[in-house]
Amino acid sequence: MGLALVHGRARAGVRAPAVKVEVHLGGGLPSMSIVGLPEAAVREAKDRVRAAIQCAQFEFPARRITVNLAPADLPKCGGRFDLPIALGILAASGQIPREPLAGYEFIGELGLTGELRPVDGVLPAALAAAQAGRRLVVPEYNGAEAALASGLEASTARTLLEVCALLGGTRTLPLAVAPPHRSVERPDMADVRGQAQARRALEIAAAGGHHLLLVGPPGCGKTLLASRLPGLLPEAGEDEALETAAIASVSGRGLDPACWRERPFRAPHHTASAIALVGGGTEPRPGEVSLAHNGVLFLDELPEWQRHALEVLREPLESGTVTISRAARQSEFPARFQLVAAMNPCPCGWAGDASGRCRCPSETIERYRGRISGPLLDRIDLHVEVPRLPPAELRPDAPAGEASAAIRARVEAARAIQQQRAGCLNAQLSQAATMAWCRLQAHDQALLERAIESLHLSARSMHRILRVARTIADLAGSPAIATAHLSEALGYRQAERPTGRRAA
Repeated sequence: MGLALVHGRARAGVRAPAVKVEVHLGGGLPSMSIVGLPEAAVREAKDRVRAAIQCAQFEFPARRITVNLAPADLPKCGGRFDLPIALGILAASGQIPREPLAGYEFIGELGLTGELRPVDGVLPAALAAAQAGRRLVVPEYNGAEAALASGLEASTARTLLEVCALLGGTRTLPLAVAPPHRSVERPDMADVRGQAQARRALEIAAAGGHHLLLVGPPGCGKTLLASRLPGLLPEAGEDEALETAAIASVSGRGLDPACWRERPFRAPHHTASAIALVGGGTEPRPGEVSLAHNGVLFLDELPEWQRHALEVLREPLESGTVTISRAARQSEFPARFQLVAAMNPCPCGWAGDASGRCRCPSETIERYRGRISGPLLDRIDLHVEVPRLPPAELRPDAPAGEASAAIRARVEAARAIQQQRAGCLNAQLSQAATMAWCRLQAHDQALLERAIESLHLSARSMHRILRVARTIADLAGSPAIATAHLSEALGYRQAERPTGRRAA
């Protein structure tokens, strides 16, 4: 009888729970069974492992082989357990030593020739292995990703035979090395002409982490402005960047280790489904809201989105997380992003334009606006009109706008004030923290109450107005919210359903 234990990692959302691969060789007719809630790809490992062991010039035991993936109630998926299963069989049959296995964790899919193939979700496994104090062996292609985990000794291998030689003490494996950081060139605000109010709103949104809605006719620069928000945000810290990179690692879309510190900018098409936005699937994967974690999610042509797809954004906008429940599992993905949405004021796009070309009936405009629910608009802090610019402001010799670097410096200073004061951005303040840090003078409180009554705003809107006012004060370096700061914040909530037209 032979028994061996090999350490591996499963994938559960952005977590990588430990899995003990127990291999037992017993008497009876030759067979191989895998237990421990394996899914189809894991059950098929028996054929890949058999061929890989034989191609590596080892003997596949003609015994009754039982592979247990513990804990038994944790679903196991993918080909990531091929390598630990193969090593367990070889160790249990005495073809490689068992003792060195205790200090390693192994992840990798095996080809029929014994070649190690890459898998997804390596970064969460590397972070967990570092916390457990074990070394990690991964396929060569996954080495750069594993090297992002600080405090981890990660090695890369190309074949099963190389890993066996490492455990046998006859060779060493190369250590995984992270590639040099490569900065992504962001569009600059200097390219934006005019649009002073929209530029100001972008700066406030960047400083406080607020959500933004841009409303204007076609071609006025809404997408141009939205694409420049990431360039106003400070570089992500290591913890933030690793959290975002871990989501990309498990998404199945791949992670570029050279750009792991860059904040994401996601701009899905308006035909995307609710599942594409928040995530899902039989094996839950993160959606666009999670892929935009610590970055920007841009939704263009907002009224053209499916109503159901937009409504699923409500909870992530409030909680910053997405929980996907399935019969056998529940996966949670972080989703703290900045929403920037853009829309036309009416179906033809020209309502409120000075040219007067819009001929949309009021009922049509109301129906168009009604595609966006009040509760969703209630969660967007800044509503800004982006008008059509006169041709004179678009001349090549017209003055360029302020560069992103100068605006980013003010944003970083305002964010530093917020972190020192409350430990988070103003947009993330709880209700109690909002009441504590966003106090108003008596006359300003009366002004706010009158505005809430006249604009028919909710309590949520009131708290968001206070947080925006606090951000405006931070940008101005003011320790208290003044009347000018509150008035500007109120100006961004003048129309809960922006149309481009003013009521008579």
